[in-house]
Amino acid sequence: MAKPKPSLPSSFFLLFLLLSLVTTQSQSFVPNHPKPAPTSFIVSSCRATRYPALCVHCLAAYGRAIQRSDHHLAQAALIVSLARARSAASFMSKLSRARRIKLRELRAMRDCVENMGDTVDRLADSVRELGRSRYVGRDFAWHMSNVETWVSAALTDENTCTDGFGGRVMDGGVKVAVRGRVVDVARVTSNALALVNRYASRHSPATVAEQP
Repeated sequence: MAKPKPSLPSSFFLLFLLLSLVTTQSQSFVPNHPKPAPTSFIVSSCRATRYPALCVHCLAAYGRAIQRSDHHLAQAALIVSLARARSAASFMSKLSRARRIKLRELRAMRDCVENMGDTVDRLADSVRELGRSRYVGRDFAWHMSNVETWVSAALTDENTCTDGFGGRVMDGGVKVAVRGRVVDVARVTSNALALVNRYASRHSPATVAEQP
């Protein structure tokens, strides 16, 4: 039987809405003001990721919301990944309706759109589940296991999408456009998974109990 889903504090929703709004706006226009300098906490935390420079670049604007919270850092990374996955899925859906797309490209595109749709669903579930992990005490490990499983599955979906464009026969503008979008999403998702794993290991009940 599934465990009951506890209600989430309003602070979580405020953080979610703030980060979602800023992420969406950052993809819509180039701001006239300089990007905020990354905090030392974000820079040091991003060293645990596979793409630290990209990690810092994506999260620097959210330093005020993140502060020095491992939880907010992981949450922000997931929200950035979710926003980019949604953007990529929308882009590929429109591209699949292009008149001059080849049949083999169309088939690969349709599979890719489905995979990216799964990615969006898994990341959205992960964002909600990570929000619950902070407030459930003894169920922390159970919720974090769900998050790690779903983010890993999202990363697999992204890699499956690019696999569909393998081989020279698929070379061309469509492949270049799709791979560029998907690789970007895969990298930010990989970084998000690393930060989720970091949060899980640093704040598990066993680790907290060992701290002086």
